[in-house]
Amino acid sequence: ELEAPQRRFYDELRAHYRTALLARVARTGLARSKMQVLEALLRLRQAACHPGLVDAKRLGESSAKFDVLLPQLVEVVEEGHKALVFSQFTSFLALLRSRLEEEGVTYEYLDGQTRDRAARVERFTTDADCRVFLISLKAGGLGLNLTAAEYVFLLDPWWNPAVEAQAIDRAHRIGQDKHVFAYRLIAQDTVEEKVAALQQTKRELADAILTADPALIRNLSAD
Repeated sequence: ELEAPQRRFYDELRAHYRTALLARVARTGLARSKMQVLEALLRLRQAACHPGLVDAKRLGESSAKFDVLLPQLVEVVEEGHKALVFSQFTSFLALLRSRLEEEGVTYEYLDGQTRDRAARVERFTTDADCRVFLISLKAGGLGLNLTAAEYVFLLDPWWNPAVEAQAIDRAHRIGQDKHVFAYRLIAQDTVEEKVAALQQTKRELADAILTADPALIRNLSAD
């Protein structure tokens, strides 16, 4: 649940884009407005994570996701477990890095710019003090074996549920001998809930195709 200041910022942003986009679509048509629509969706997804991702002057403000995530991460660390934290926004992970440093939590970090991937993975796997691994969703989906982790946190929903599944699978590789708990943080009453609904539709469609389940296929529409 977004706290009042973040909720106000998100709602103002949504109202702004709705007014601007409806006027543009009426003027030039939807086909010529698609880039602006995608830009609006991106900004709303960022605002659901942290206002500072949209407006740098708001970097010091609170984030409902951090309010939920940080106590859980501290608890995971204190109990001697390890956790993977994924986000598609490296700017969001950068803010989280600052917060973890304030809390005195030792972590590793990997995104698309990281060159020494193997060394980062090795440290997380073998260093008992390094219990949190921050990973950008695109960079961490493939080629990583992170069975030292028992917890996975997805900070923001990705359009493609298969990408999220690949991320969670980093902790489910061969050699995993513990239960793995995966958490998705979805901001209520935001575009993130729409993304989650789209994910479910896509997942059901994929299941219908892969399993050839007559009950699922019967519900498929032409769309």
